[in-house]
Amino acid sequence: MRRKRAKLKGSRPPRRGFYILPNLMTTASLFCGFYGLVAAIHQDFEKAALAVLASFFFDGLDGRVARATRTTSQFGVEYDSLADLVAFGVAPAVLAFTWALSQAGRLGWLAAFLFVACGALRLARFNTISLKGGLGYFKGLPIPAAAGFVATMVLFSRELELEGKIPLGLVLGALYVLSFLMVSGIRYQSFKDMEVVRERPFQSLVLCVLLLVVVLANPPVTLFLLCSAYVLSGPLGAAKRLLVAGKLKTGTKEGEIKQEEAL
Repeated sequence: MRRKRAKLKGSRPPRRGFYILPNLMTTASLFCGFYGLVAAIHQDFEKAALAVLASFFFDGLDGRVARATRTTSQFGVEYDSLADLVAFGVAPAVLAFTWALSQAGRLGWLAAFLFVACGALRLARFNTISLKGGLGYFKGLPIPAAAGFVATMVLFSRELELEGKIPLGLVLGALYVLSFLMVSGIRYQSFKDMEVVRERPFQSLVLCVLLLVVVLANPPVTLFLLCSAYVLSGPLGAAKRLLVAGKLKTGTKEGEIKQEEAL
């Protein structure tokens, strides 16, 4: 009887109050994005960049809270996407425009608009893939990573006193490249399901502690380098796969030729 009662107790649906928790996290992410947008308009670039990064934190938290409390819902998915578009699409685009791209005239605001449009397309595609069961990896650069690159680029330039010294073409090119990567088919590592963490929890914990120490040593520089490494990991991984496929194809052809010669 005790076992049956325990089983029934464990199978109870979560309380209604639990459904509020993940949506509160999403609202916090949306608030940070909106605050970043206002700060960028007032040319307080450091606060705007930090707000985008804070939004990144809450965005990663809402999904985990929903899964932990078993309160995932289609409403939460749609609300999260709308919040992401503001926090990681509009806010970083306006930040990039007011920080540097306003000097580029039409090319500047077109680059900012392209970033928002590609971010929206990226989110729509992600939701469609999620409904089909997912791929196990990200198809195209995730919009939070693209927004993180823009935010850390601003903080990096302020930390090293490079504001006004970075070539405008470099910032403009970075935004166009980020926009392309978001809608591309290039694979990016998903950190939601990592078998390495499950197989080696202690080593993973040590690695996380070391990474935290490195980041805290100089957050603006290390965060920018980490974001840059993740952005580049997609194209580099694609190039590596193409090289491996090319070598395998060449090896297969050589093997066929040798077989024909032997015959």
